Amino acid sequence: MLKIVYAGSPEISAVLLKGLVDLNCVHIAAVLTNVPAPVGRSKTPQPTPVAAFARERGLEVLEPEKLDASVRERIAELKPDLLVCFAYGKIFGPKFLALFPKGGINLHPSLLPKYRGCAPVPAAILAGETKTGISVQRLALEMDCGDILAQREIPLTGTETAAEVLSNAVVMSIPLVAEVIGQIEKGCEKAVVQDSSKACYCKTLVKTDALMDWTRSAEQLCAQVRALQPWPGTYTYANGSKLYIHKACVYTGNLESADGKEGCVLCSDDRRVPGKVIGTDKNCGILIQTGSGVLAVQVLQRETKKAVHWKDFLNGCRNFVGTLCTNELP
Repeated sequence: MLKIVYAGSPEISAVLLKGLVDLNCVHIAAVLTNVPAPVGRSKTPQPTPVAAFARERGLEVLEPEKLDASVRERIAELKPDLLVCFAYGKIFGPKFLALFPKGGINLHPSLLPKYRGCAPVPAAILAGETKTGISVQRLALEMDCGDILAQREIPLTGTETAAEVLSNAVVMSIPLVAEVIGQIEKGCEKAVVQDSSKACYCKTLVKTDALMDWTRSAEQLCAQVRALQPWPGTYTYANGSKLYIHKACVYTGNLESADGKEGCVLCSDDRRVPGKVIGTDKNCGILIQTGSGVLAVQVLQRETKKAVHWKDFLNGCRNFVGTLCTNELP
């Protein structure tokens, strides 16, 4: 059984670590994770989910700020065979990788060489892809450029959030990563060099990506809402404050003939202004005009309030139909 150092930090990485431990297919020599970070209003430093799980299972936890000589010395003492990484957040240098006789592998939630980088699932959703996937690759000095050891496709229907896709991807990855580790132990892994001519990189998500531009199409805004869940989310401005939109879809009803029928009620004034709340549909939610098409919103949240179903929202904001949503404060 290979002796492994596992590197990761967030909850999704803890899911993979737990899966590997529960399969009892590896010996985890130590877990490498980020330093505790301030959480909540108190800003009390909390260990990463990977660290918390590892300590529950009695595993050694290393939480260095830098992968310096002291860290390399401790790992060398453990005499590990293989490094397994998923969502760790630091780049491994040649001195560090040299500590592992069988090298290192990394789980990446995309069909490499597409969407190299730190936010591949949101990137795939924003691009309107009909499929994404998971790749197990050799760790290389350049980010996400290592040889592919295994891949699996994940179909996208156009309704999933990034959180849902990533959660499913990690569950799917557990037996795949275990299989690759077994192949490496036997020396029968099959590596495929990435075609760099087909490579593309995804951008790092920032808070400003959350702001909705109503001149864009309903399809683009729907993808934005789904791609940026759970972080950074999506919001607009309405009635002088932020309004967060958590769930939405493209409205496919016929507005020209729907008013007053089957629970669709539209406002009487000009409805062709992007960002205008033009009405409601009892089956679809609050209807907002976009640059092309209509977005139907089902779950939303006023600033400082809790997220609620659209009907509950309207109960507390009865004159919301006719409101103009904007991408800046008036």
